[in-house]
Amino acid sequence: MANELDKVVEDSTRGGFFLMLGTVLSTVIMAIAAILVGRLLGPALYGEYALALVIPTLLSIFGDFGINTGTVKFAASLHSRGEDKQIRKIILTGLLFQALVGLGISGVSFAFADFFAVLINRPGLSFYIQIMSISILFQTIYAAVMSIFVGLDKTEYNALTGGIQAAAKTVSSIALVLLGFSVAGAALGYVTGYAVAGTIGVGVVFFKILRPIKKGDNGGFVQTLKMLVNYGTPLYVTVLLIGFIPLYQQVILAFFASNFDVGNFRAAANFLTLISTIPSSIASALLPAFSKLDFLRAEGLKVFFKRANKYTCLVIVPIATLVIILSEEVVQVIYGSAYQSASLFLSIGCLSYFLAGLGYLTLFSLFNGLGETRTTLKITAVNFFIMLALVPILASAYGVPGVMLTSLLSNAIAITYGAIIARTRFKIEFDVYPTIKIYLVSAASAVPSLLLLRFTSLSNLVTLIAGGILYLLVYITLVPLVKIIGYYELQKATQVINKIRVLAPIAKPVLKYQEKILRLRTVEQSPKNSQAT
Repeated sequence: MANELDKVVEDSTRGGFFLMLGTVLSTVIMAIAAILVGRLLGPALYGEYALALVIPTLLSIFGDFGINTGTVKFAASLHSRGEDKQIRKIILTGLLFQALVGLGISGVSFAFADFFAVLINRPGLSFYIQIMSISILFQTIYAAVMSIFVGLDKTEYNALTGGIQAAAKTVSSIALVLLGFSVAGAALGYVTGYAVAGTIGVGVVFFKILRPIKKGDNGGFVQTLKMLVNYGTPLYVTVLLIGFIPLYQQVILAFFASNFDVGNFRAAANFLTLISTIPSSIASALLPAFSKLDFLRAEGLKVFFKRANKYTCLVIVPIATLVIILSEEVVQVIYGSAYQSASLFLSIGCLSYFLAGLGYLTLFSLFNGLGETRTTLKITAVNFFIMLALVPILASAYGVPGVMLTSLLSNAIAITYGAIIARTRFKIEFDVYPTIKIYLVSAASAVPSLLLLRFTSLSNLVTLIAGGILYLLVYITLVPLVKIIGYYELQKATQVINKIRVLAPIAKPVLKYQEKILRLRTVEQSPKNSQAT
């Protein structure tokens, strides 16, 4: 079992790294586009662009049917058992079905754009909604292709396709806005990104993945689709609820907030999307891992979940803390002084990541990997109905901050419910004391950076860079010093990283530094132990 776990950990680390690399790369590129487009359009027009995205984004969610997650689940399980011929069926069925559904939803969005514009209280945005409706088809195909790459541990293709999508969107959006097409240009750029990436992604699937697989029985479309739908139906409802939440927030804000506030909210959301690349990459890599470990429920899952949740906290909690303390500098450097409220919105948005210790970023991967998709639906339903009830109340009273705090509260209640299910039904255990240490160390590491902010008057950019470096240096020093990680974990991490050539030059010096800290701590404790003896 140990060898099997080590292999899954290695695959998950490799997959998570390439997912993170690709997602960070694409998100950074798109963030640059969003920043430049936001500056060029200004808060009010950028608010129009954000609101025009609401309906096409909402409708695109209806094209999932849980098929993509099912593709990841079954592709990973079949690949681990060497049943590649069956994988071919899964891929072809899922891809064809998603393309047909995407085409239908694109047509609906385009035809009823006038009605949808009135629905969000912005009748003048119907033309922009029509433009963005075209993206639904390509976005659906793009999502299906990316799921195939994740399920088969071909995350390097995932990174490549994501980078292409971001680059195509960035270049076309900025060029069209500069040419004077304003909001319409930004909308056309959004469509172009998915059209280019979706087309190239399909080509990679057919020529790099399907061609090497020996052709077997490609029949049984209905039977294969039925299997995917049976697994994915609860996830489909889950995706609908999760996807509806931010869009519901924006619709409510359209009634209770100005375009200026919506633009600030969107600006903060753009940076939160950049931060989310790390946890989302980890969660995506964990789904195939839990799918492979399904047969080790009683033993392997406990060990693997503990590791996964602890290491997720080790990464995301300090990042969230750092962004909160430097939120004002981040907004000033990226968006400028026009976005006055975005730093507050950014700080509030980061608070949800402190729920990582309860499994905020790992529980869904666990349940979906085990095939317990109905449990995932129950947790999401708790979150959804709390949001549904409280958002209008708090939005009318407090505007954007009220909406964001409602999200934090509903997430906290839902994840606590999920953690209880994990412990009682599946006997999953959380590594409590190391996790508490992670939170304490993350907070303590902020002290030098806060002193820098308080007693210096450096430029925003210099403060951002210096404060970030100072925080990370203190954090990577304290982690081994308080024994959040030990020698065995550092050795295993080094073994895995050595096999990822792109990551090794960056990570190995950090691991060696932490190993030296552990040795110094051991040497200091040895004389004390001798004297006590």
